[in-house]
Amino acid sequence: MSRREKHFPYKSILVVCSVNTARSPMVVGFLKKILAENNISDVEIFSGGISSHARDGMLTSLDAKMVMEEVGIKLPEDYMSIDLKKHRDLISKADLILTLTEQHKKEIKNFDESKDKEILPLKEIAGETGDIEDPSMGGLRKFREIRNSIKKYLDKWFKKFF
Repeated sequence: MSRREKHFPYKSILVVCSVNTARSPMVVGFLKKILAENNISDVEIFSGGISSHARDGMLTSLDAKMVMEEVGIKLPEDYMSIDLKKHRDLISKADLILTLTEQHKKEIKNFDESKDKEILPLKEIAGETGDIEDPSMGGLRKFREIRNSIKKYLDKWFKKFF
């Protein structure tokens, strides 16, 4: 085990957004890349949607895929959204639950499976407050803005470990 692995305390991270088609897949893409770059291979990363309109089986947003490819991250073509209301086992197995908004944090806390879990909004892990807004209906410009924000907050968080 490398020195770096000893400093990263999580083995399972759940990323939560509204419907699991844009923001959370982008966060997962960045997390996987950052962990790989730091030779950490034993962390499971997964995501899901928590809002009332979250559904199983929706495709990842084409805009999300396009803006992530611009920075060298290819989101899986066959990924399908996960409705966490139907898949509470994912909540149970997470060491850390990262949410994109404070509202997502409140919603996930309604599930018994989230008791005693560390649940943090993305901006909070980087020492800030506020939400990562939904880029839907904002076009590529908005998706790029959100992508860049996600990367900024994740980079800031990972500096604590490496």
